[in-house]
Amino acid sequence: MKKLVVYFSATGVTEKVAEIIKKTVNSSIFEVTPEVPYKDSDLKWLNPLARCNKEKIGRKDVPIARNIDNMRDYGFIFLGFPIWYYNAPNIIYTFIKGHDFSEKKIALFATSDGSDIEKTAEKLKSVLGESAHIVGAKRFYESTSREVIAEWARQMLEQ
Repeated sequence: MKKLVVYFSATGVTEKVAEIIKKTVNSSIFEVTPEVPYKDSDLKWLNPLARCNKEKIGRKDVPIARNIDNMRDYGFIFLGFPIWYYNAPNIIYTFIKGHDFSEKKIALFATSDGSDIEKTAEKLKSVLGESAHIVGAKRFYESTSREVIAEWARQMLEQ
């Protein structure tokens, strides 16, 4: 079964975790990027007028720069993102809506120093579709060791 790591990273933290998983499970990797890149000011969540807040509160789709043409080739997807307001960023929802996750095994991973991932996994399940199977979900801190991340990735493949 072919494996793919898909991730969105606003500040580089999620990207580091994605790269560790890619190397651990010997997979392909795909970065979800917005058509209009985020600037630092767009990510200042304490500013109610920041782009991240407008997108989240307005439940807006975030146009992405490109899609995966051969999603059907992959049976196992590691899907990663930072947690924003106890949820995946809207760009992740946009990405999911543009791809078929039918019959795929999915391991969710997120980065956050505060918010957990359990509620996020529940919310994503309805968008991924009935036949998509979430095999696990894990939140990592920026300080999480390479060994802990790699061990989790290997465990997910055994599900």
